[in-house]
Amino acid sequence: MPPQAVKLVVCDVDGVLTDGLVGLDSDGKETKRFCVVDGTGIAYLQRCGIEVGLLSGRRSEVVSRRARELGISIALDGVLEKREALENILRRTARTPEELCFVGDDLIDIPCLRMSGFPVAVANAHPEVVKVAEYVTRARGGDGAVREVAEMILKAQGHWEDILRRYLK
Repeated sequence: MPPQAVKLVVCDVDGVLTDGLVGLDSDGKETKRFCVVDGTGIAYLQRCGIEVGLLSGRRSEVVSRRARELGISIALDGVLEKREALENILRRTARTPEELCFVGDDLIDIPCLRMSGFPVAVANAHPEVVKVAEYVTRARGGDGAVREVAEMILKAQGHWEDILRRYLK
C-alpha cells in the first residue's frame, strides 16, 4: 500500500525513536536519547491531520514524558503483545490497517508490520524485519528515520509544499 493512504503512524520506541541504548544514571533512573528532527517530523504529520502513536515493549516513564512533549495521546509502553495493542489503537482511532504505517526494528514488531498498510523498517533493523517491510529507511533508528518516513508520507499526500511554504515565505 502506498504512503498516500496513511492516516495513522505508529512507531516502536527503542531502536526507532531512539538508538536502542538504555542509560541508567547513578540513581538508577533510565535515560534515553531522542532525535529532535524525528520530533519535528511527528509535529509535521500532526499538523497535517495524520495521527501518531507510540508502542513500546519496554515500560518507561521517559517514553510517556516524550509523548506528552510531542502532544501524542496514543502512547503505550510495557506492551509485550504488540499486535493486540495495535488492533486496539486502530479501533480507538477508527482507522483501518490499510491507513496504518507502522515503523519497527526488531522481531517483536513483525506482527504489527504484517498488519500495516505501509510497513517500514529502520536502516539498522533486524534482517527478518527488513524482509516484511515495504520501505527501509536510509537513516538509522534514533537518527532521523521517523523524520524520513514523515517527509515521505507528507510528500506523497501533497502536504510537503504547505510545510515548506511556512518557512520559505
